[in-house]
Amino acid sequence: MTATHRPYRWTFWVALALAVLVIGAYVDFTPPGLLVKADWVAAAVCHRIPSHSFSLAERQLPLCARCTGTFLGALTALFGQAVFLRRRGTSLPPPAITVLLVSFIGIMGIDGLNSYVNLMRGTPLFYEPRNELRLMTGALNGLALAALLWPMVHFSLWRNPLPKPVIQNGKDLGILLLMEAAVVALVLSGWSALLYPLALTSALGVLTLLTLTMTVIIVIIAGRENRYEQWRDALTPLLFGLVLAFLLVGLVDLVRYALTGTITGVPGLE
Repeated sequence: MTATHRPYRWTFWVALALAVLVIGAYVDFTPPGLLVKADWVAAAVCHRIPSHSFSLAERQLPLCARCTGTFLGALTALFGQAVFLRRRGTSLPPPAITVLLVSFIGIMGIDGLNSYVNLMRGTPLFYEPRNELRLMTGALNGLALAALLWPMVHFSLWRNPLPKPVIQNGKDLGILLLMEAAVVALVLSGWSALLYPLALTSALGVLTLLTLTMTVIIVIIAGRENRYEQWRDALTPLLFGLVLAFLLVGLVDLVRYALTGTITGVPGLE
């Protein structure tokens, strides 16, 4: 009998029960409202300074402009690799594309440094920071992070991973860049009807990246690498990864609120 048709083991039911318990606790203990709960997810990874954030329908998005780009960009790139490229590759892209992806991270770092210097001393290091630039460089960074994480997920989970890159050529990268451009355009449109979709999707991006990262760590520590044939088989480590993601978000939120008394912005910084 193949792994696909085996009944779920007791570890799956433990993971499922823990996931229901932890998510239920998060929903119960955070303030009411979908957008507010998204804010609390975002607060675990983002400073949420209002002047550095976009607003739709006069409501601040959960993540700042750069983090909105990063986590929406990463989720978009993961979706593009999973749905359009559909390769279980475990290798990095060709050297030229890998260098370009690393440069995306560097560009975001330079823009972040420039913004940080401006925030600290009131004058920029290179140029006047703008939320539009934060969003675009964040989206490129998110694409790069997803392009590096996705092969790691395949390498860790699948029984017969392919020793080939997911992003194999410029056409593949172009598809992902077009998707990133579409997401950036949606945020920049300022269309009030997009408030809930963008807010909730950005929070989902945070949880997705944390869950996949935790899942990879779990299967490595547990010695369960390369045991799974398809996503259904990997539900147990994915659920444990989701549990750890929510626990990490909750812990960081508690520490942040205890130290600052807020999840929006940083006291003393505008």
